[in-house]
Amino acid sequence: MTMSRSRHALGAAVLAAIGALPMAGQAVADDSMICAQAAYAMGLRYQQQSAEVAALQRQGFALATYRLEEQLEAHGADADLAIITDLDETVLDNSALLARDMAECHDYTTWDTWKHWEREGEPRLIPGAADFLDYADAQGVAIYYVSDRYQENEADTIATLEALGLPQVSEESVKLLGPAKAERRADVVADHTLVMQLGDSLHDFDGAFADADLAEQRRLVEEQGARFGQDWIVFPNATYGDWSEAELDAWAAPLEVE
Repeated sequence: MTMSRSRHALGAAVLAAIGALPMAGQAVADDSMICAQAAYAMGLRYQQQSAEVAALQRQGFALATYRLEEQLEAHGADADLAIITDLDETVLDNSALLARDMAECHDYTTWDTWKHWEREGEPRLIPGAADFLDYADAQGVAIYYVSDRYQENEADTIATLEALGLPQVSEESVKLLGPAKAERRADVVADHTLVMQLGDSLHDFDGAFADADLAEQRRLVEEQGARFGQDWIVFPNATYGDWSEAELDAWAAPLEVE
């Protein structure tokens, strides 16, 4: 949709303010022009623009390749192996949508712009994703894309994955929102030996994380610690998650500047 002049001006003001850059004719951006969603800017910059996140993403897929090589060697050529990967912020970079919404002072965590993005958006591939998935495909490993994208947009998601050149994309391999992720994972396990899962959120790996509060999630991470970096490969996502409204622990000493 075409942005109105006032909305466009508001978006420009937000971007100028959160970027610490004065707008034309202003020495300093007025605080009243900074909307609440500007709080997302640091995480979005890190996720979309930092070389560190790109390095972590490549590192994650390099580790996944190494672990998959181990599994192939351990199970032999005739094993019916499978991997499960999440899509958003694991294989697909959706930060352009989030940045647009923030610039419009719209809270993207309500997810009311997501369906439009699924239909018409053009996400980028996460660095390293294509090479890893192509390697798995070449080794005869079944690939399942288990995502909480909307089932009503299944055809659009499949078209997006095909346009990005990803392997083994079909109605059977792309399992979208409907049954809980745990049930969709169970469908894969029923027909294959599941050797790896990839995701950016802990409930991508085990249903126990889905309804747990942050304290319980941290306990479960400690309990399942041996799996991370082995058959559970986690990717960074600084833009949204269960942690986003958590209280921060601050140093109690009075502020002193020198």
